[in-house]
Amino acid sequence: MFSKFASVGASSDDLEPNPIGELTLRLIPTRNDANLHGDITAGWVVAQMDHAAEGMASRLAKGRIASVALESVVFMSPIRVGATVGFYTNLLEIGTSSIRIGIEVWTRNPNESGRRKVVDAVFVYVAIDEAGRIRKVPR
Repeated sequence: MFSKFASVGASSDDLEPNPIGELTLRLIPTRNDANLHGDITAGWVVAQMDHAAEGMASRLAKGRIASVALESVVFMSPIRVGATVGFYTNLLEIGTSSIRIGIEVWTRNPNESGRRKVVDAVFVYVAIDEAGRIRKVPR
């Protein structure tokens, strides 16, 4: 019996979920980044998401930016020491002075062939001038 989602001639890669956005950062966390149980801490993950997203926001703002909000951060599965962790960023919206960026975190464990989505988040940044005052995002 065929799955209602399968199409004739589709490879298994076509049926696998894929990250949304561009790969902005790829890291392999170490034991120093883990908690007592061997899972990578949420603080480490959020810090890396901020690095990945602020790079995109700064490019779009053509200059300095500041974090304004973490609209959402959903942790779906633990990240193990030694996993390759990819951070994918996707522009969601540019306002007058703000930039909303979606971030997906995907991992590939050392002894597994597949990857999985482990975190989904939305970060908001605001463009600022050299004095730290809010400014418009150039169009």
